[in-house]
Amino acid sequence: MIDIPAKLAEAQIKFNKEAGRAFVAALPGLAADFMDRWDLRLAGTPMHGVSALVLPVDRADGTPAVLKLQLRDHESEGEPVALRLWNGDGAVRLLDHDEPTGTMLLERLDSSRMLARQPDVHEGVLVIARLLAHLHATPAPTGMRRLGDIAASMLERTPAVLDRIPDAGARRLVADCAAAVREVADEPGDRLLHWDLHDENVLAADRAPWLAIDPKPLAGDPGFDLWPALANNFDPGDVVWRFDAMTEVLGLDRGRARAWTYGRVLQNCLWETEEGRPLGEADLEIARRLRGGTR
Repeated sequence: MIDIPAKLAEAQIKFNKEAGRAFVAALPGLAADFMDRWDLRLAGTPMHGVSALVLPVDRADGTPAVLKLQLRDHESEGEPVALRLWNGDGAVRLLDHDEPTGTMLLERLDSSRMLARQPDVHEGVLVIARLLAHLHATPAPTGMRRLGDIAASMLERTPAVLDRIPDAGARRLVADCAAAVREVADEPGDRLLHWDLHDENVLAADRAPWLAIDPKPLAGDPGFDLWPALANNFDPGDVVWRFDAMTEVLGLDRGRARAWTYGRVLQNCLWETEEGRPLGEADLEIARRLRGGTR
């Protein structure tokens, strides 16, 4: 019997309501089923994030792996597709997958060596940029959720959200972000994006210094992938350096990359306002710093 971490259960119920509650209730049986089906043996302490239970396991032949159990939704359903296409180039390898449940068997990386624990933040940003260069080399497959659709939805929702932002300065900033997205929305890109590559989603491995985990993939412009590395370990004075360094490594047009980074800020502001929460100060400051272009 697998004990379900309380924080995972709380997060599932908070964000996914009844679907999350049902997922948590089914997890012990689901874990036991896949341990048996794929002939796995528990080999360590269960781990978790906000959305998934991750069990260190050994395969029948002794190969170390992890069993990842998560609620299948529009973000997670593309994960095995992307991992299969990347085939270990910059990302964790997919070993097996169950389509109906979204359960995955992945190669085991070194969870004790996470990029977030490295003291040099600038080197961490460059590591993420180099990984993104590998990931973005792959074109997105047919059927992957698309940035063009996300952008259209954001622009459609923006007017109602602007009416709910009381601070005039913040309202103008969000409107400016929407205007920037509108200028590039007709060319949303076709690269396979990670969407959530921050320093806690990068682990060390024996076969490579660093590899990406936990993608929430979509098809789009690489500029839409920069925001996580600007926001984690947030330092207002470092925003422009990080943006310039990443766009240089990735060879991006900075105007387009800036517009799609505004798109991430817009996406976050829409979510927060629609959920009745205040706008994130870090998001607003990222937009201000990129608009000013000053370190």
